[in-house]
Amino acid sequence: MFRMLTKASVTLGSRAAGWVRTMGSQQLLVPPPEALSKPLSVPKRLLLGPGPSDLAPRVLAAGSLRMIGHMQKEMFQIMEEIKQGIQYVFQTRNPLSLVVSGSGHCAMETALFNLLEPGDSFLVGTNGIWGMRAAEMAERIGARVHQMIKQPGEHYTLQEVEEGLAQHKPVLLFLTHGESSTGVLQPLDGFGELCHRYQCLLLVDSVASLGGAPIYMDQQGIDVMYSGSQKVLNAPPGVSLISFNDKAKRKVYSRKTKPVSFYTDITYLAKLWGCEGKTRVIHHTMPVTSLYCLRESLALIAEQGLENSWRRHREATAHLHKRLQELGLKLFVKDPEIRLPTITTVFVPAGYDWRDIVSYVLNRFSIEISGGLGPTEEKVLRIGLLGGNATTENVDRLAEALREALQRCPKNKL
Repeated sequence: MFRMLTKASVTLGSRAAGWVRTMGSQQLLVPPPEALSKPLSVPKRLLLGPGPSDLAPRVLAAGSLRMIGHMQKEMFQIMEEIKQGIQYVFQTRNPLSLVVSGSGHCAMETALFNLLEPGDSFLVGTNGIWGMRAAEMAERIGARVHQMIKQPGEHYTLQEVEEGLAQHKPVLLFLTHGESSTGVLQPLDGFGELCHRYQCLLLVDSVASLGGAPIYMDQQGIDVMYSGSQKVLNAPPGVSLISFNDKAKRKVYSRKTKPVSFYTDITYLAKLWGCEGKTRVIHHTMPVTSLYCLRESLALIAEQGLENSWRRHREATAHLHKRLQELGLKLFVKDPEIRLPTITTVFVPAGYDWRDIVSYVLNRFSIEISGGLGPTEEKVLRIGLLGGNATTENVDRLAEALREALQRCPKNKL
């Protein structure tokens, strides 16, 4: 026995020596980055673009709390509180309400990947970039996609949607409530009832509108809705909120094929989030600190009250429109009734390059605004009043910055 142990020891020793020699024979080709030896530096700015938005101090503080395991009882309690917060801001009683570990794009894919199967008919309201994105995602699944294409700045009527439902007989209709690329707020009353008459589910993107404009998931007959963390909620980007009602859940759970994505499979996410009884099943490692932040952002809007938040956004944006028009700027969305109260689009004034205006406001005043996106690229400036940033003081600060930018930026006189 002693001889065997000695032999084994010699063998392991020689192997360890070999490992050391192997490690020593290789040289690091990439040195430690010099930049990482310096302290992290982040500029102080007022974020008045279409998102992300400034974090509320309480949300920022939540992000510095100590880490805990994502499958511990304390984390489950935080998740339960988040679910209740989602039900409040969505105005829904859906048990299948949870957070997706990814931005609004991930929530969009979660909805489409779970609701659509190859060959399904899908009707898309395309009046901005988000309808375009939904159509592309559905095409990758193999759905039969039918787009109702509208000019940027326009919205859909019940009659137009009913014509699409009658013609294409879709299993799902997609509408964007707050189209951040164009600044349009899509009316939703009656669309859920209309869809259900045609045995169609209604999916709504509320990323840019949730918390800033009225939306009532259950009362408006919305079957699936999702939103993001980084706009009105004033939380870090990277997590999103989603809810399925019972009709949508039945569609998911009666699929003939598995969803194309394991990561966004709602049947697994429901078990992780405790939406299928008390037993939770691990699926992926959740972004714990992001959930702390989201919990606090939902607490803040609950304390403020949805109706107060809606009113504050409406009043601040009305003040913004007034100040912009005083500067001679023209609002992109013609109909005041469908202007999004969280993100305003304004025509780039004739003769100016939008990049010059955005850069001037950023460099001289430390205020971020944005240019257009998708169908409004090169055409508009986009200004966001999101959550805590929706104040008349911020509007006045931006208006003065824009006034100076219009005076100082080069203008093509041709």
